[in-house]
Amino acid sequence: MTLSESAEQLEKSDPELARYNRQMLWAPIGVPGQKKLRQSRVLLVGCGALGTVLANTLGRAGVGHLTIIDRDFIEINNLQRQVLFDQQDIADQLPKALAARRQLARINSEIQVEAVVADVNHNNILSYARDRDLLLDGTDNFETRFLINDVSIHLGIPWIYGACISAMGLAMVIRPGVTPCLRCIFETSPPPGMNPTCDTAGVLGPTVNVVASWQAMEAIKLLTGNVNALNRGLFSFDLWDNRYQQLNVARARDIADCPACKHHHLEYLSGKFSSSTTTLCGRNAVQISSPGGQRVDFEHIAAGLRAVGNPTFNKFMLKCSITQGRGERRREYELTLFADGRAIIKGVNDAAVARAVYAKYVGS
Repeated sequence: MTLSESAEQLEKSDPELARYNRQMLWAPIGVPGQKKLRQSRVLLVGCGALGTVLANTLGRAGVGHLTIIDRDFIEINNLQRQVLFDQQDIADQLPKALAARRQLARINSEIQVEAVVADVNHNNILSYARDRDLLLDGTDNFETRFLINDVSIHLGIPWIYGACISAMGLAMVIRPGVTPCLRCIFETSPPPGMNPTCDTAGVLGPTVNVVASWQAMEAIKLLTGNVNALNRGLFSFDLWDNRYQQLNVARARDIADCPACKHHHLEYLSGKFSSSTTTLCGRNAVQISSPGGQRVDFEHIAAGLRAVGNPTFNKFMLKCSITQGRGERRREYELTLFADGRAIIKGVNDAAVARAVYAKYVGS
C-alpha cells in the first residue's frame, strides 16, 4: 500500500484528518506523524509578530492543543506583520491571545486553543508549562526568554528560540541535556534601551515569516518524532544583505560556565531578576503588574476616570487617554488596564512616574 493510499483510507475512517492530506503525503510525517501532532500539547509564549505566524502555522498543521499566553493588546502598527489580527480586533478591543484564539477557531475548529491574557513571570510559568511537549518563543525580550530557558531545564522540555529585528533573524532548537541552552550562547541580557527593538529599529514582515516558519518547521520535526532531522546550530540571516549562516554552537556548553544548564542555578525561575514594573523598550511605555493579581472592577474605575478622560472598556480590558498639567508641564498618557490589575501605561519610560499614574487612577 502506498503512502497516498494509506492516507486516503485513514481519511475515510477519520474524516478530521482530510485537511492534512498534503502534509501526510510527506513520508517523514505520514499518518503516524499526523497522529502525533494531534496528540501534542504546545505552549506558545507571546503572540505578536513571531507568535501569530507560529500559531497560524501550527494550528493549520493540526497541533492538537495549543496554549497561547500574551500580556498585550493590539495596535494598528501590529497589522503590518502580526498575521492573525485585523482592524476588527482593534475595534473590539481584544487582547492578542483572545483575538488569536478567535481567528484560529475559524481556521481549524478541530484543535483546542487555550488563550491566557497574562504576563508570564516566575510565579505562573510552571503552571502553564507543565505537561507540555514543547515550549515556543514568540516573545520580544531576553528576560522572558531566559525564564523559558530555566523552565525548559527544570522540566526537561525542549523549546525553540526565535528573534528578529529589521531584516535580521536568529533561531535555535534547545533540548535540555542534548544541546547548549540559551545562556550558554548569551550569558546575560542587554540592559534596557541597549538592545534594538522593532519599535526602534523597525522590522520587515518577511523577516518575521522566515524566523517563525523556521521555528514551526523544527517544531513539526520534533513533535512528529523526527529528532534526527532537527537543526543543530544557531540559524542566522540578514534578508536585506542576502546573508545566511549556520553557526556551530555544539561546544558552547563545554566552553561556557553556564549557570543554568551546567550548575542548575535557575535565576530567572527563582525570581532573582523579576520586577513588578517592566519598561517596554522602544514603546515609550511601562508595564505594571499587580502583586495580588486581583480582578478589578472596570465600571468602578471608569467612573473615576471620566473626570480626566473618556474611558472605554469591555470584559477584557479598559483603555483611557489621560492628560495631566498644562503648558510645559502638560503630560499625556494612555492607560490600558487588564482584568487582573496589570496595566500598560504609554507616554512614559520612568517606572516611578508610571507607578504614580497607576496609583492615582487605579489604586496602589
